Amino acid sequence: MEQELIMFIKNALYEDVREGDHSALACIPENAQGKAKLLVKDNGIIAGVEVAKKICEVFDPNMKITSFSKDGDFVKKGDIALEIEGSARSILTTERLILNCMQRMSGIATQTNQIVDLMKGTKAKLLDTRKTTPGIRFIEKWAVRIGGGQNHRFGLYDMIMIKDNHIDFAGGIKQALGAVKEYQTKKKLNLKVEIEVRNEKELKEALSCGGFDRIMLDNFSPSEIRKALLLIPEKYETEASGGISIDSIKDYAETGIKFISVGALTHSVKNFDLSLKSEFSFNQMNPLK
Repeated sequence: MEQELIMFIKNALYEDVREGDHSALACIPENAQGKAKLLVKDNGIIAGVEVAKKICEVFDPNMKITSFSKDGDFVKKGDIALEIEGSARSILTTERLILNCMQRMSGIATQTNQIVDLMKGTKAKLLDTRKTTPGIRFIEKWAVRIGGGQNHRFGLYDMIMIKDNHIDFAGGIKQALGAVKEYQTKKKLNLKVEIEVRNEKELKEALSCGGFDRIMLDNFSPSEIRKALLLIPEKYETEASGGISIDSIKDYAETGIKFISVGALTHSVKNFDLSLKSEFSFNQMNPLK
């Protein structure tokens, strides 16, 4: 994941900086040194500390970060999460990237943690989805883990997931499962297979065919899930998805389902409120003195 993180940081810096941060270059002397403190303005789970460290390392290895919180720690309004020391220009140029990453990741981690808490006392595990921001999926899924959730598949490449549209285009559940089995054999693959069902009829059809590892009960109510679970052999993993909110998550978790996937963990989360407060101390070599 480190190489993926470095690639992301370089792309993000290119997007933001290009040929130079003209604001900092124009206003701040080249040898000006400074400090900046990351101020927490919300209560919740901090995430992205390690990302911030890597941003500084990639952009200017001479920047020093002192962290007072680690990823996954609970922080409250008024806390100082970390302190950055080094070139004033470097601090200013990386400020927004650090904040964007940490605010997004902390928002996801905090919401994930809140939902996991609601599921305590049940056997259900909370999963994310592919409903992520293009280009930063791995960071958003990292934040889910920091918050106590688990990751579903990372992409289209690491799992075969037969959804309703696949079933409809394939001509039915039997045809879709048969085609997947043939494809895996031909390609010499051994990917995990999940199939989505929309009602009890499709559930029974899928069970009669077999050839999958997990079955997703899509838009089933808690009472419908309880009924469905009586039909599903223990060898299959079970997942609930579709229209599940913070208000209803506990009811779903108490059904006995193994996994619950919630797209809102990443697609509609509120950013965590953080700010970087700078403290400059120009050294004696400042040419403006």
